[in-house]
Amino acid sequence: MNNWKNIFLIVMSIIILSTLLFVFKEYIPNVANDENQPGEQTEQKQKGTDEEGAEQEEHPTNKKEDEVYWGVDSASKTTDELYACVSDQFGDPKVWGRYIGDNKNVSVGLTGQEADYLHSKDIYILLIYNHVTDARGYENGFNQAEEAVSLARSLDVPEGKAIFVDIEPGYPIDSEFLHGWYDGVKESVFEPGIYGVFAEEQNLYQEFVKAAQNVENFKKETLIWSAHPQAGITSQAKAPEYNAEAPEGSHVIGWQYGIDAKSCHIDTNLFKGPILDYLW
Repeated sequence: MNNWKNIFLIVMSIIILSTLLFVFKEYIPNVANDENQPGEQTEQKQKGTDEEGAEQEEHPTNKKEDEVYWGVDSASKTTDELYACVSDQFGDPKVWGRYIGDNKNVSVGLTGQEADYLHSKDIYILLIYNHVTDARGYENGFNQAEEAVSLARSLDVPEGKAIFVDIEPGYPIDSEFLHGWYDGVKESVFEPGIYGVFAEEQNLYQEFVKAAQNVENFKKETLIWSAHPQAGITSQAKAPEYNAEAPEGSHVIGWQYGIDAKSCHIDTNLFKGPILDYLW
């Protein structure tokens, strides 16, 4: 009887031991895996966040590149009456183009007081130099640039802002003038810009292409504000899609799509987001 009892105890011990070994083998690794998973998930999540952040840092201006702002330009001083006229009849401009230096019977030059007024309305100022009637010759272009820079300095315009030389369709022009304008402005703390009708058949277009072929970095570093094509004056709400035309590969970031509004005596424009960095 005692022998059977001992055998029974031995068998039961073996069964219990086997059961314990089986449970230990199956259960413990799963626990270990479960303990590791939260850490792995956190690491993967962090890795994904880091990658997204890196991608955003590589393209910090994508949104700005896609933005388009409506604006106006005028030859008259910006007063309460003119601002109210534009705001009531057209919209709220983000950009306002103004001429630097008085040009008799053509335009009234921007003043510091007017600049303060526009800034108080959260408006950026686009600087226009319209004292050219003959756009030929390197020295002429360089001298005109120096005069434009002097006028900008007299207004305490911050460095890095652009000055756009106004070249009308009837003006004689050559690529050497554009070269001189580019060099003269680049020697200062400002950036060179050109306003004009950049239709392919225009002399301005063709001479710009020549200058771009002969002057290193000219095409890349010269800002273009194009008045081609014309879509007609509109309000801000009815502005067309941005469609400025200029030589291929040029830095065109402004489009004067409507000229000579009967009301308020303004022109209407669209501007690409990056231009704000070059405006006052």
